[in-house]
Amino acid sequence: MGPEQALINDRKKKLEELKKLGVNPYDYRFEKKDLISDLLKKSKGSVKTAGRIMSLRKMGKASFGNLQDSTGKMQFYIKEEEVKEQYEIFRNLDIGDIIGIEGELFKTSTGELTIKIKNLKLLTKSLRPLPDKWHGLKDKEIRYRQRYVDLIVNPAVKEVFENRRKIIEAMREFLIKKGFVEVETPILQPIYGGTNANPFESHLKALNMKVYMRISNELYLKRLITGGYEKVFEFSTDFRNEGIDKTHNPEFTQMETMWAYADYKDNMGLCEEMINHIVKKVFGKLKIKSGDLELNFEKWTKISFADSLKKYADVEFNKIKTIEDAKKAAKKFNVDTAKIFTIGEILADIFEAAVEPNLIQPTIVYDFPREQYMLAKEKRDDPRFAEAFEPYIKGVELALSYSELNDPEALRKEWEAAEKFFKKGDTEAQRMDKDFLRALEYGMPPTSGIGIGIDRLTMLLTGAESIRDVLFFPFMKPEE
Repeated sequence: MGPEQALINDRKKKLEELKKLGVNPYDYRFEKKDLISDLLKKSKGSVKTAGRIMSLRKMGKASFGNLQDSTGKMQFYIKEEEVKEQYEIFRNLDIGDIIGIEGELFKTSTGELTIKIKNLKLLTKSLRPLPDKWHGLKDKEIRYRQRYVDLIVNPAVKEVFENRRKIIEAMREFLIKKGFVEVETPILQPIYGGTNANPFESHLKALNMKVYMRISNELYLKRLITGGYEKVFEFSTDFRNEGIDKTHNPEFTQMETMWAYADYKDNMGLCEEMINHIVKKVFGKLKIKSGDLELNFEKWTKISFADSLKKYADVEFNKIKTIEDAKKAAKKFNVDTAKIFTIGEILADIFEAAVEPNLIQPTIVYDFPREQYMLAKEKRDDPRFAEAFEPYIKGVELALSYSELNDPEALRKEWEAAEKFFKKGDTEAQRMDKDFLRALEYGMPPTSGIGIGIDRLTMLLTGAESIRDVLFFPFMKPEE
């Protein structure tokens, strides 16, 4: 028997003792009146609060401990003559148990604000010891897998998730003030679209048909623009059947907008203004620490895709005439081109390998190769490029925006070409969405949207090392 199991067995014995004392070890409710954070601001007064025992110092007929709730941690003191028979209940308590207490505030001889317990109620008996009592909780795999324990023993983890909440609130506040309307679009879709990605697929028994978890909500937001909405946004959970790494999780959150009568240049301004608003709202300033770096949002850098290739990869866009030229350039950066079918996609992979790591401070890269974004309009004065931009922070792509292609015949041709690539083995190629083409045939006004990765934004602003640090429950391989 291992040390953990021995502790579990001991707690089970205490559970039985508590039942013999007539105690329900899993009570129904407790009228909690005080948060610990509020109590810590006081010096005296009555208390009725509840939380989890995080430490115990049992000393015969009087004992100390620490109680933790969602807002903080505070010392308590219990004396047998004050609580009478309840002290026998206390003898059977352990670290991790959840209790409700009533009492009075006082300061100990060392000046520590403490709750003197007058009445104690066991609310939940903990059968498993908290990790820091037997092997610690430093292994990140265990922390991700058992987030519920991570939150108990590493309260500082909550700060990241509090900042995530504030980021979302600030973003929603900004968009609503700008006149955007929040909407909801389908998660389960008959055909996936809006980007290049592998979907998760399932089967809908009721209609005996194949269905997909959405990889993007973009095409549905555009349907709403066609229907007469002019500014819409949605916080959407999207799903992509792709690799898992520091910036990718199969399930992730995006915020996407659609803005009628605007183009990608309008969205450049909106993007910069929105992110700056969020940074200022959440952190109180535009220069913030992120890990070992200081990020300065007071000044954004803007550079074209072609200029960035020249600057950081010494690749001249104008000299790449054929796919062979592109593959030759890619070799210098160990880019695998075996399953890449266009020049633009190869150059995009060179960009990812050689340019992105240099984009540390807030940077907007614009005018990407046309082949990379078939849902975007071609650049007005140079059809080799798409009217698209991506903001970067710390070498990570944060968002995507473009002037939306609203010519149904032009999009039909793009999708027909994509279908050919799909048949050749490009599993991420976009599929034909005939209903969306029909919507465009009714007429969608000039439109531009922006999609921002909420998980990545939180990661970059808080200095988290991995996307898994900003997800309560990142996807994990089963323990078995």
